[in-house]
Amino acid sequence: MNFEFMLLSSFTPDLVEAGCDEVGRGCLAGPVVAAAVILPKDYQHELLNDSKQLTKEDRVSLQVDIVRDALAWAVAEVSNEEIDEINILNASFKAMHLALDKLSIRPEFLLIDGNRFKPYQEIKYECVIKGDATYLSIAAASVLAKNYRDDLMAKLSEEFPGYGWHTNVGYPTEEHREGIRQLGITPFHRKSFQLLPSQLELF
Repeated sequence: MNFEFMLLSSFTPDLVEAGCDEVGRGCLAGPVVAAAVILPKDYQHELLNDSKQLTKEDRVSLQVDIVRDALAWAVAEVSNEEIDEINILNASFKAMHLALDKLSIRPEFLLIDGNRFKPYQEIKYECVIKGDATYLSIAAASVLAKNYRDDLMAKLSEEFPGYGWHTNVGYPTEEHREGIRQLGITPFHRKSFQLLPSQLELF
Protein backbone atom coordinates (compact mmCIF):
# COMPACT_ATOMS: atom_id res chain seq x y z
CA MET A 1 0.00 0.00 0.00
CA ASN A 2 1.39 3.38 -0.97
CA PHE A 3 0.84 5.83 1.89
CA GLU A 4 2.59 8.67 0.08
CA PHE A 5 -0.66 9.96 -1.39
CA MET A 6 -2.88 9.47 1.66
CA LEU A 7 -2.15 12.67 3.56
CA LEU A 8 -5.64 14.05 3.01
CA SER A 9 -7.39 10.68 2.90
CA SER A 10 -9.27 8.68 5.49
CA PHE A 11 -8.19 5.11 6.22
CA THR A 12 -11.79 3.98 6.83
CA PRO A 13 -14.17 6.54 5.30
CA ASP A 14 -17.29 5.08 6.98
CA LEU A 15 -15.87 4.90 10.52
CA VAL A 16 -15.01 7.53 13.12
CA GLU A 17 -11.22 7.62 13.15
CA ALA A 18 -8.93 8.90 15.89
CA GLY A 19 -5.28 9.61 15.19
CA CYS A 20 -2.85 9.01 18.05
CA ASP A 21 0.75 10.03 18.59
CA GLU A 22 3.17 10.39 21.51
CA VAL A 23 6.23 12.54 22.20
CA GLY A 24 9.09 12.31 24.64
CA ARG A 25 9.90 8.63 24.39
CA GLY A 26 13.63 9.25 24.00
CA CYS A 27 13.96 11.94 26.65
CA LEU A 28 15.98 11.61 29.84
CA ALA A 29 13.53 13.65 31.88
CA GLY A 30 9.85 14.50 32.08
CA PRO A 31 6.72 12.56 31.15
CA VAL A 32 5.79 10.88 27.93
CA VAL A 33 2.82 12.73 26.42
CA ALA A 34 0.22 11.46 23.96
CA ALA A 35 -2.68 13.03 22.11
CA ALA A 36 -5.70 11.69 20.27
CA VAL A 37 -7.61 13.68 17.65
CA ILE A 38 -10.77 13.06 15.65
CA LEU A 39 -10.98 15.35 12.63
CA PRO A 40 -13.96 15.91 10.32
CA LYS A 41 -14.05 13.70 7.25
CA ASP A 42 -12.23 15.22 4.28
CA TYR A 43 -10.57 17.78 6.56
CA GLN A 44 -7.79 19.74 4.89
CA HIS A 45 -5.13 22.09 6.20
CA GLU A 46 -2.23 23.27 4.08
CA LEU A 47 0.19 23.55 7.01
CA LEU A 48 -0.64 20.44 9.00
CA ASN A 49 2.14 17.89 8.81
CA ASP A 50 4.56 16.01 11.03
CA SER A 51 5.16 18.33 14.00
CA LYS A 52 8.91 17.65 13.87
CA GLN A 53 9.01 19.40 10.48
CA LEU A 54 7.19 22.50 11.73
CA THR A 55 8.54 25.59 13.45
CA LYS A 56 7.35 26.40 16.95
CA GLU A 57 5.34 29.30 15.56
CA ASP A 58 3.68 26.96 13.06
CA ARG A 59 2.74 24.52 15.81
CA VAL A 60 1.28 27.21 18.05
CA SER A 61 -0.79 28.54 15.16
CA LEU A 62 -1.88 25.04 14.17
CA GLN A 63 -3.02 24.21 17.69
CA VAL A 64 -5.59 27.00 17.53
CA ASP A 65 -7.00 25.55 14.30
CA ILE A 66 -6.92 21.95 15.53
CA VAL A 67 -8.72 22.73 18.79
CA ARG A 68 -11.28 24.76 16.86
CA ASP A 69 -11.88 22.30 14.03
CA ALA A 70 -11.52 18.87 15.64
CA LEU A 71 -14.63 16.90 16.48
CA ALA A 72 -12.80 15.73 19.61
CA TRP A 73 -9.27 15.92 21.00
CA ALA A 74 -7.42 15.06 24.20
CA VAL A 75 -3.92 15.06 25.66
CA ALA A 76 -2.59 12.83 28.45
CA GLU A 77 0.74 12.15 30.13
CA VAL A 78 2.49 9.39 32.05
CA SER A 79 5.05 10.55 34.60
CA ASN A 80 8.74 9.76 34.71
CA GLU A 81 8.15 7.77 37.90
CA GLU A 82 5.68 5.51 36.15
CA ILE A 83 7.99 5.24 33.15
CA ASP A 84 10.61 3.84 35.54
CA GLU A 85 8.06 1.37 36.92
CA ILE A 86 6.50 0.00 33.72
CA ASN A 87 9.14 0.93 31.07
CA ILE A 88 8.91 3.54 28.34
CA LEU A 89 7.13 1.39 25.76
CA ASN A 90 4.29 0.48 28.11
CA ALA A 91 4.16 4.08 29.33
CA SER A 92 3.77 5.29 25.74
CA PHE A 93 0.89 2.88 25.18
CA LYS A 94 -0.71 3.94 28.46
CA ALA A 95 -0.45 7.63 27.57
CA MET A 96 -2.27 6.97 24.28
CA HIS A 97 -4.92 4.93 26.09
CA LEU A 98 -5.43 7.75 28.61
CA ALA A 99 -5.82 10.28 25.80
CA LEU A 100 -8.38 8.03 24.10
CA ASP A 101 -10.23 7.69 27.42
CA LYS A 102 -10.66 11.46 27.51
CA LEU A 103 -12.18 11.86 24.04
CA SER A 104 -15.76 13.12 24.06
CA ILE A 105 -16.54 10.93 21.02
CA ARG A 106 -15.83 7.21 21.00
CA PRO A 107 -13.72 6.35 17.94
CA GLU A 108 -14.45 3.31 15.81
CA PHE A 109 -10.97 2.98 14.34
CA LEU A 110 -7.52 4.09 15.53
CA LEU A 111 -4.59 5.31 13.48
CA ILE A 112 -1.42 4.88 15.53
CA ASP A 113 1.91 6.49 14.71
CA GLY A 114 4.69 3.89 14.81
CA ASN A 115 4.90 0.13 14.46
CA ARG A 116 3.55 -1.15 17.81
CA PHE A 117 0.47 -0.62 19.94
CA LYS A 118 -1.39 -2.32 22.75
CA PRO A 119 -5.06 -2.91 21.81
CA TYR A 120 -7.55 -0.46 23.25
CA GLN A 121 -11.12 -1.51 24.16
CA GLU A 122 -11.37 -3.93 21.24
CA ILE A 123 -11.29 -1.04 18.78
CA LYS A 124 -9.57 -1.96 15.53
CA TYR A 125 -6.39 -0.07 14.76
CA GLU A 126 -3.64 0.35 12.21
CA CYS A 127 -0.02 1.16 13.05
CA VAL A 128 1.58 3.45 10.47
CA ILE A 129 5.32 4.12 10.43
CA LYS A 130 5.85 7.86 10.02
CA GLY A 131 2.11 8.23 10.29
CA ASP A 132 2.47 11.79 11.55
CA ALA A 133 3.70 12.70 8.06
CA THR A 134 0.95 10.69 6.36
CA TYR A 135 -2.42 11.15 8.11
CA LEU A 136 -3.80 14.49 9.19
CA SER A 137 -5.35 13.13 12.39
CA ILE A 138 -2.00 11.71 13.51
CA ALA A 139 -0.25 14.92 12.50
CA ALA A 140 -2.75 16.90 14.57
CA ALA A 141 -2.15 14.62 17.56
CA SER A 142 1.59 15.09 17.10
CA VAL A 143 1.21 18.88 17.22
CA LEU A 144 -0.94 18.87 20.35
CA ALA A 145 1.29 16.42 22.19
CA LYS A 146 4.50 18.25 21.32
CA ASN A 147 3.13 21.68 22.25
CA TYR A 148 1.88 20.37 25.58
CA ARG A 149 5.15 18.68 26.44
CA ASP A 150 7.38 21.53 25.23
CA ASP A 151 5.42 24.00 27.37
CA LEU A 152 5.65 21.70 30.38
CA MET A 153 9.41 21.27 30.06
CA ALA A 154 9.90 25.01 29.60
CA LYS A 155 8.07 25.60 32.90
CA LEU A 156 10.12 22.90 34.63
CA SER A 157 13.27 24.54 33.26
CA GLU A 158 12.47 27.62 35.33
CA GLU A 159 12.26 25.47 38.45
CA PHE A 160 15.33 23.40 37.56
CA PRO A 161 17.75 25.60 35.59
CA GLY A 162 21.03 24.32 34.26
CA TYR A 163 19.76 21.43 32.14
CA GLY A 164 18.59 23.40 29.10
CA TRP A 165 15.09 21.97 29.18
CA HIS A 166 13.67 25.16 27.68
CA THR A 167 15.42 24.23 24.44
CA ASN A 168 16.21 20.49 24.57
CA VAL A 169 12.90 19.60 26.35
CA GLY A 170 14.63 16.73 28.12
CA TYR A 171 16.38 15.03 25.22
CA PRO A 172 19.96 13.82 25.77
CA THR A 173 21.87 16.82 24.44
CA GLU A 174 25.37 17.64 25.63
CA GLU A 175 23.98 20.61 27.58
CA HIS A 176 21.51 18.36 29.37
CA ARG A 177 24.13 15.74 30.22
CA GLU A 178 26.56 18.39 31.39
CA GLY A 179 23.84 19.69 33.70
CA ILE A 180 23.44 16.20 35.12
CA ARG A 181 27.21 15.94 35.67
CA GLN A 182 27.36 19.28 37.43
CA LEU A 183 24.05 19.33 39.32
CA GLY A 184 22.98 15.70 39.64
CA ILE A 185 19.48 14.50 38.85
CA THR A 186 16.10 16.07 39.57
CA PRO A 187 12.80 14.46 40.63
CA PHE A 188 11.83 14.56 36.94
CA HIS A 189 14.71 12.48 35.58
CA ARG A 190 14.05 8.91 34.44
CA LYS A 191 16.26 6.80 36.68
CA SER A 192 15.78 3.71 34.51
CA PHE A 193 17.44 5.50 31.57
CA GLN A 194 21.19 5.77 31.02
CA LEU A 195 21.47 9.42 31.98
CA LEU A 196 25.26 9.49 31.59
CA PRO A 197 27.71 7.09 29.97
CA SER A 198 28.40 5.77 33.48
CA GLN A 199 25.54 5.65 35.97
CA LEU A 200 28.10 5.64 38.77
CA GLU A 201 28.68 9.34 38.12
CA LEU A 202 25.17 10.13 39.36
CA PHE A 203 25.31 8.71 42.87
